Amino acid sequence: MKVIATIIRLLFLALFVFLILTGNMLLWLALFGVSLVAAIFFGRVYCGYVCPMNTLMIPAEWLSKKLKMQTQKTPKCLKSGVFAWVFLVFTIAIMIISQGVLHLNLPVLLIWLVISVLVTLRFKPEVFHNLICPFGTLQRTFGRFAIFSKKVNNASCIGCRLCEPVCPSGAIEVQNEDSKAAISNKLCHQCTNCADVCPEDAIQYGHRIDRKKTIIMPENFEAK
Repeated sequence: MKVIATIIRLLFLALFVFLILTGNMLLWLALFGVSLVAAIFFGRVYCGYVCPMNTLMIPAEWLSKKLKMQTQKTPKCLKSGVFAWVFLVFTIAIMIISQGVLHLNLPVLLIWLVISVLVTLRFKPEVFHNLICPFGTLQRTFGRFAIFSKKVNNASCIGCRLCEPVCPSGAIEVQNEDSKAAISNKLCHQCTNCADVCPEDAIQYGHRIDRKKTIIMPENFEAK
């Protein structure tokens, strides 16, 4: 599954580069808009498979760990999550002003791509995903209502915690109350990292049938 996921990400990265070179970035923004609607049904698949930032952050994280540059600390100024919304408003404003007023094609998305890689070279991926990325802010808002999402079978989960360190967005955490893993739908990228390392095959993608039993994570879950 990892190979298939990687191929999908690389194909979308190639599409992103092609649209940049041909000056058709509005098509990518349209794709992003469609992904927000899709997030209501299928979760944040855009973040897990389509987003070029996430695709480049994966090797950036590997390099960071290899060179021992990564810190486990999260900047205190970012922990509230407010800056992600500020960056979203700022990004939209820049796009509107540059296109509508100045008639310039500022590479806003490309700038964010560079920022995502630089941040990941120093901090855990979840810092950018949850506390900085303006596009992730919208994906979180729509993804929290996902009808289909990654879920944990409590009967099979043994609380081994192998899933926690491999999650790029810090979406999965073993609860102290029952030693069972729980997934935050608004943070989950719907990738296969957690399922790949689960020794009991307790994590699967499917319909959230019983919403009343779905564990709702506290707001500070994303800023550990």
